[in-house]
Amino acid sequence: MLELRPVCENCNKPLPPNSTDARICSFECTFCATCVSDVLHNVCPNCGGGFEPRPIRPMEKLQKYPPTDKVIFKPADMDSLAELKEKYADLLPENR
Repeated sequence: MLELRPVCENCNKPLPPNSTDARICSFECTFCATCVSDVLHNVCPNCGGGFEPRPIRPMEKLQKYPPTDKVIFKPADMDSLAELKEKYADLLPENR
């Protein structure tokens, strides 16, 4: 079950469960679309994977399966990110 984390890990922007702006990697690292495109360049700073839009959980399921309230806020280390971006610059996420 996806946690539906409440904020962007990089900029702390709120990402409520119905946000179409939320992006996740395969480990559920959660970022906003702006950080993914403009800062991270589709490279997860935690695992090196790519991102996809986070699915929207239907409203009627949120009561039984609520989102987490656990905030993970750890802005990307730009030096480490630069190394990952260089390593994966020419590789699509499915080929990493």
